[in-house]
Amino acid sequence: MSTDFTIKDRTAIVGLGATPYYKRGASLPQTLEEMVGKAIISAAADAGIDVPDIDGFAYFAGGFDTGALQETLGIRDVSFSATLTGSGGGSAGALGLAAAAIVSGQAKTVVVVGGVQQATLRYGAMPSTYDATPESVFYQSAGLAGPGQMFALLARRHMDLYGTTRDHFAEVAMAIRANAVGHPDARMQKPMTREDYFAAPMISEPHCLFDFCLETDGAVAVIVTAAERARDLSARPVFIHSCEHGASVDWGRSIYWMGMPDESFASSGHATIARRLYAKSDFGPGDIDVAQIYDHFSSQVIMQLEDYGFCAKGEGGPFVASGAIRYDGGSLPINTDGGQLSGGYIWGMSHVREAVDQLRGTAHNQVAGARTCLVTGGPSNLPVSGLILRSEP
Repeated sequence: MSTDFTIKDRTAIVGLGATPYYKRGASLPQTLEEMVGKAIISAAADAGIDVPDIDGFAYFAGGFDTGALQETLGIRDVSFSATLTGSGGGSAGALGLAAAAIVSGQAKTVVVVGGVQQATLRYGAMPSTYDATPESVFYQSAGLAGPGQMFALLARRHMDLYGTTRDHFAEVAMAIRANAVGHPDARMQKPMTREDYFAAPMISEPHCLFDFCLETDGAVAVIVTAAERARDLSARPVFIHSCEHGASVDWGRSIYWMGMPDESFASSGHATIARRLYAKSDFGPGDIDVAQIYDHFSSQVIMQLEDYGFCAKGEGGPFVASGAIRYDGGSLPINTDGGQLSGGYIWGMSHVREAVDQLRGTAHNQVAGARTCLVTGGPSNLPVSGLILRSEP
């Protein structure tokens, strides 16, 4: 076996499966495990493999029980099971877990799965349910009930430092909504105007309703295997070119700490990830054809565009205002399925799904000639993550 453990182009996504995106709670009476199982079965069918051929599981959130899934799905033997710590921040990085397992010989066929069901607990309110600790009482007593309030502070700092405006946030929300309208899988089908955006209720200044991601239920699964095998399977492979996760100490616990220095506070915490991601790839920002940027909040889309080098620090607002992220004529179309703001929020796995569709050439809003796609995991506490996928090398 080779001693070169780089993952570059040595593995590929060969199967993709998903449930519909349901309005929060509307997935009942299905269980979350049932939806995950359906997504895995669909992904195996897409790849042209039998479900029992899966021998590895990679997660980033959800608390899934590999043993229960193994029994439910009739999988004979599991040789790899791992979870990237964190929540949506690890959604892109979980693909790196799968690739590393395959390259190192720990597994041959790994499924990466993410699922969300918010029937009883709204993710946006989770921090308010945490037990009182010296850390949690800091933000709970300050009225920071959830990520929406927490990230609002970072958005306001970016506005104060760089002159970013709510018009810039509006452009992100409108551009992504335009991609959702007419998309068969997207939840939001009504076009959004600037007037609609500014008429929306303020949730946590400067974030209004349309700056927040949707609350949806559903599951998405992808199957990863070695590049050599991938070319012999039924679906067009999408190659894992580069994947990184982590963060610098300046970012650390991020919104659960609020101790970041100025440059990191007004950011997505992805700058170090971006540098490593590009350094281990054949591509830079100018080589990315389409991007699926984690959009739990519109303001964080702007900060990720800066951290990944698509524009200079502090220039994210003017960059989006130029139309650069628009599907119709933009230099970097983003979130081409409506993203999490208007399509469906599956904790980042919906972005992986759309990236695969784009590079297979089967996307509803297909970017002509797309050969490379950046996928990001959600800015939150460490780890955050980034992923570059490509079509045939």
